[in-house]
Amino acid sequence: MAPTLKGGDAALLPEFPRGPLDSYRARASFSWKELALFTEGEDMLRFKKTIFSALENDPLFARSPGAHLSLEKYRELSFLRCKRIFEYDFLSAGDMFESPLKVSTLIQCLGMYDWSLAAKYVLHTLIFGSAVFSSGSERHFTYIQKIFSMEIFGCFALTELSHGSNTKAIRTTAHYNPATEEFIIHSPDFEAAKFWVGNMGKTATHAVVFAQLHMPGGQCHGLHPFIIQIRDPKTLLPMPGVMVGDIGKKLGQNGLDNGFAVFHKVRVPRHNLLNRMGDVTPEGTYVSPFKDARQRFGASLGSLSWGRVVIMAMAVTNLKLAVSIAARFSATRRQFGPTEDEEIPVLEYQTQQWRLLPYLAAAYALDHFSTSLFLDMVELQRGLAVGDRSARQAELGREIHALASAGKPLASWTAQQGIQECREACGGHGYLAVNRLGVLRDDNDPNCTYEGDNNVLLQQTSNYLLGLLALRVRDGARIRSPLKSVDFLDSYPSILDQRFEVSSVADCLDSAVALAAYKWLVCYLLRETHEKLNQEKRSGSGDFEARNNCQVFHGRPLALAFMELMVLQSFHEHVHRPCVPPSLRAVLGRLSALYALWSLNRHTALLYRGGYFSDEQAGRVLESAILTLCSQLKDDAVALVDVIAPPDFVLDSPIGRADGELYKNLWGAILQDSQVLERASWWPEFSVNKPVIGSVKSKL
Repeated sequence: MAPTLKGGDAALLPEFPRGPLDSYRARASFSWKELALFTEGEDMLRFKKTIFSALENDPLFARSPGAHLSLEKYRELSFLRCKRIFEYDFLSAGDMFESPLKVSTLIQCLGMYDWSLAAKYVLHTLIFGSAVFSSGSERHFTYIQKIFSMEIFGCFALTELSHGSNTKAIRTTAHYNPATEEFIIHSPDFEAAKFWVGNMGKTATHAVVFAQLHMPGGQCHGLHPFIIQIRDPKTLLPMPGVMVGDIGKKLGQNGLDNGFAVFHKVRVPRHNLLNRMGDVTPEGTYVSPFKDARQRFGASLGSLSWGRVVIMAMAVTNLKLAVSIAARFSATRRQFGPTEDEEIPVLEYQTQQWRLLPYLAAAYALDHFSTSLFLDMVELQRGLAVGDRSARQAELGREIHALASAGKPLASWTAQQGIQECREACGGHGYLAVNRLGVLRDDNDPNCTYEGDNNVLLQQTSNYLLGLLALRVRDGARIRSPLKSVDFLDSYPSILDQRFEVSSVADCLDSAVALAAYKWLVCYLLRETHEKLNQEKRSGSGDFEARNNCQVFHGRPLALAFMELMVLQSFHEHVHRPCVPPSLRAVLGRLSALYALWSLNRHTALLYRGGYFSDEQAGRVLESAILTLCSQLKDDAVALVDVIAPPDFVLDSPIGRADGELYKNLWGAILQDSQVLERASWWPEFSVNKPVIGSVKSKL
């Protein structure tokens, strides 16, 4: 049965303004309201509306066309806005685990408005807060309430000036002194300065700081997290022994104050050690529930999986915004036509469809997967909170780590490429800053780097898969995982015997076809990478060198193909569930198939090289099916965007407004920019002392 609104409250999903987009909305094969309800549910839609309405009606969040804020003012404004979000009390501390979807939804809503604000909020609540909760014990839980009351403001300090991805080489030290029951936190030199830490530049009062734990006898127990006060909450002046500051202007997200900190023999109480993974007795004895130091290290960095999962959602949100702007623009922008007297919307051109619609499909598929992985991460954290040390819990942690390590690269790169394609698809108007595509591109770019460089992270996933295969080859162990993401690999030999047997475009329009091809592709790349690794070792390479030599054409594509398969499989299963309303099955099936075939098409060379494709017909069928699906989805594009686009105030793009009045909105936005008017004040018609917009419009 199709979902319906309780009490028929049409105010939750109001009709869009009449205008040039009406013709596409009328041709849609489904109801956008029905899809919105099915995708998000009424409760989340109401929650989103509450957030968006609060932002739009609060002067602190007013958009200011033409207002070019200084770095200091932008960061000050971001902090004040973050403080106001807590005053609205959208989320409580309990919601973090009791209503996890509200957490994800709030992050995405804030990000749609401004990623500097969203990142500031996330780093304080989810990254700093979850690190305290998941790595600490009851003695640390007093910090949680202070986080939500903003008595303190937090940051997560792991990376250093000279070390980022190689966390084991972090050089900040924590020496324990039994006489005073204190740790002495110290940065041995400037290269060990904590660096790139969000919120640390101007506003953080406390930090979760990772340091190498040294005992009085000289033994080092590796990296451990500590809560350290770095500023006075009342004055924001640095604490004694702490040199802290801002690293300066970045390429994007400049409302977020990324900073550095250097510690000079800073003394912190013993109980400031976040001790869930390892603790120190008052006398100076190290104790840990983990016998294996590697397991302890992995568990202590569990907060990084949170960050990577959240970044997936951030990247997908950016893709949603970009494709919403570009699709609405393309449906109203008219250029050329079959006759000199007729111009048609550029969305009618096959090239424009091929450029944009796969990214629209990717936004839907990646959004579903990132939400699912977020909920899986919540399950993992719940297990940690109750002290679950079962084999399943450990394996769940490894599986989520592998999925997040490849999910972040796939989502952030897809968004990066999609935003650029959307910018170019909007022509010159896409290059205007007022239309926001440049801001989205800059704000998305760090997603490819922070919480782990994408190419480095992919090695985590390929190593995970290689480890599973090695166990199967050596011990005959079955390949199984809690989330069943790798269960198909248990049929590894038989999958490699399969071949592409689809001969017509019609038979290729189901995502099940690409799903089978992807399983073969992952098995093929896994076998090739496994053999390449063994070949390197037989030739005398050590393990480090062998793995290094297997990345570019083996491990990297293996991890990406596996992740694309996971996203596809999750979305395919979602759109083929019995609960999907009949009226939505066709459009969702097309989105699934388009994402699947478009992604698979980038691996055509491997499919031929490995023998899965045997003749040129296979490649032609694949290409034709992609174009067919684009054509089928063309009339649904605007309605699909209506489901995922935020209100105009939040989208903040004249060419992407819901009324479709492309040129009126763009012209009005340009004239509202005071700098434009000031520069044109020499022309009487554009004097800033006259009612410019009205007078100019009367001339048109």
